[in-house]
Amino acid sequence: MSNLFSDKRVTVMGLGRFGGGLGVTRWLVEQGARVTVSDQAGADELAEPLSALAGLDVTLHLGGHEQSDFTDADLVVVNPAVPFDSPYIRAARDAGVELTTEINLFLARCAAPVVGITGSVGKSTTTAMTGEILANVKPTHVGGNIGRSLLENLPEIKPGHVVVLELSSFQLSYLPLLAQSPHVALVTNLHPNHLDRHGNMTDYADAKKNIFRFQCADDVLIVNRDDSEVASWTHQASGRTDTFSADDEPFDLNVPGSHNQANAQAAWSVARQFGVSRSAAAEVLSGFTGLPHRLQLIAERDGVRYFNDSKCTTPAGAVVALEAFAPRSVVIIVGGYDKKVDFGDLCSALADRAKAIVATGQTGEAIADGVEHARGDAGVPSVIRTPEFAAAVAAAGDLADPDDIVLLSPACASFDQFRNYEQRGETFVRLVGTKTDG
Repeated sequence: MSNLFSDKRVTVMGLGRFGGGLGVTRWLVEQGARVTVSDQAGADELAEPLSALAGLDVTLHLGGHEQSDFTDADLVVVNPAVPFDSPYIRAARDAGVELTTEINLFLARCAAPVVGITGSVGKSTTTAMTGEILANVKPTHVGGNIGRSLLENLPEIKPGHVVVLELSSFQLSYLPLLAQSPHVALVTNLHPNHLDRHGNMTDYADAKKNIFRFQCADDVLIVNRDDSEVASWTHQASGRTDTFSADDEPFDLNVPGSHNQANAQAAWSVARQFGVSRSAAAEVLSGFTGLPHRLQLIAERDGVRYFNDSKCTTPAGAVVALEAFAPRSVVIIVGGYDKKVDFGDLCSALADRAKAIVATGQTGEAIADGVEHARGDAGVPSVIRTPEFAAAVAAAGDLADPDDIVLLSPACASFDQFRNYEQRGETFVRLVGTKTDG
C-alpha cells in the first residue's frame, strides 16, 4: 500500500484512556505521517495506551488541546466521542483542515464488502453472531465499536473476504465526511440513548440513518420490522431492503431471551445476503454462548443464578433483559451515569415484573422514586437504595431466594463509578465470586 500520508501533518484527537486511538495512530505512523496525539487527559491517566506507543515517532500533547494542532495540520482524525461542535473541530473546519475518523479511513480503503450493524440494543451480540456465521463460509474480519481497529489489517483483507463492523451513533455521526455507507447495513432497533450528546430523538435517529444514507442501488438495508420507526426507513433506502423479526422461524439458542432470538434473526438476515443457508446459520447459532457482560451467566449458588449484563446502558436494554426471565423472579441492580434519558417505561416494567430493585449510582434515586411511584400501594417489588456498588451487589444477593435471578442490568452508563462497563462487569463478577465462595 502506498504511503499516501507520507510527511503529512496529522493530529489524532483523543488517544483515549482505553486506547481507542491506538490503532489509527500506529497505522498513520506506518504510512509515514508526522503524527501528533492530542488528548485532554494527562500522561498518568493515559499510562496504559501510552506504553503501547513506546518507540513510535509520535508527538504527544497531553493534558489539554492546543489550537494550532488543529489549524496547522493537514488532517485531523477525530475520536467519535468528540461532538462535531467542539471548538477545536470548528477551528479546524474554519482553517480548511480535512477531518476524518478511524472508521472513515478504514471504509475508504477496505477492499472487502462491509456489513455495518447499528441500533440502540443488541448490536454487539448481532455483530458477534453475524461474524461467527460468516466466518464459517469465508474469511471474516470483525471490528468497529465491538473491538480493535481493523486499519492495521488492511493489507490482509481481500475482495473475497467480508468485514463486519459494529457502528455506534457517534461513529456514524462522522460518516457524512466520507459520504459512504456499508454495502449491507442493519439496524436492530431505536430507543432513547445518548441524548446527552444528540439532544433529541430526531438527531439521534438522523445519526443512525447515516449507516444507509450513502448506499447505492446494489447495496442492502435490513431493518427490524417489529420496530415501527426503523421499519419506516426502508422507504428512504436507495438499494434493496430486507427485514427480520423476533417472531420469524425460531433458532435453537443457548442464550436466553426473545431479544437474543431477534439478534439471531438479524444475523441470519445478513448472512443470507452472502448466500449462507439457514441450516448452516442455525448450526453456528446453536453453539453461540454470548458475549462477556451481555446477559452472561457468571455463577449459580444455592439455587440462585447471577447474570452480568453490564453492557446494558439503556432503559430499553434493561427491560429486554428483565423480560428474558419469569415475572417476579429477578432481583435487579440498576443505576449509573446520567445520560439524560427518561426512565418512565423502565420503572413501569420494573414495577410489573421485578421481585426487587436495588438502585445505585448517580441515577439510583431517580429510578427508585419512579418504581415506588409505579408500584403504588402494592409494596412489590421491594426497592433498596444504596449509592455504593459493592453494597448493591451484597443487598441483591441477600434478597434472592432459590430459583431467583440476580441480574446486573444497569440501564445506564458506568462513568459515575467505573472507567467503563467492562470494569463494572468485572467488579460484579468479583463481588459475586467473593459472596458465593464465602
